[in-house]
Amino acid sequence: MNKFLLALTFIFSISAAPSAKVFIISPKDGAEVSSPFEVVFGLQGMGIAPAGINFPNTGHHHLLIDLDKLPDLKSGIPADAQHLHFGKGQTQATIELDPGEHTLQLLLGDWMHVPHETPVVSGKINILVVD
Repeated sequence: MNKFLLALTFIFSISAAPSAKVFIISPKDGAEVSSPFEVVFGLQGMGIAPAGINFPNTGHHHLLIDLDKLPDLKSGIPADAQHLHFGKGQTQATIELDPGEHTLQLLLGDWMHVPHETPVVSGKINILVVD
């Protein structure tokens, strides 16, 4: 990351509410699902705002799929098949995964897709996608 973007990230890093909690409402941990399937996101203690909107005590969802570890929490969350961005403020999504075992986890990002100073991250859930 270049020095300018690093400085902006530091200057504009956003605090999360101390009681903030993000979680996956559905599917439940251990669920068997058929692809495509719906993932419903939950959030307590903060609000949802689209990416690009710098509003206090808000963020937007990122769904992490099959990650062994979290992305760098001091820079922008990557955008790829394992890091799905919901920058329009979506609170649910239909996703498609290949059959097999998968993990899902939510990470709240600020208006610039950067995790909050105190990251708001869910626990991982395990699902089995069946044919």
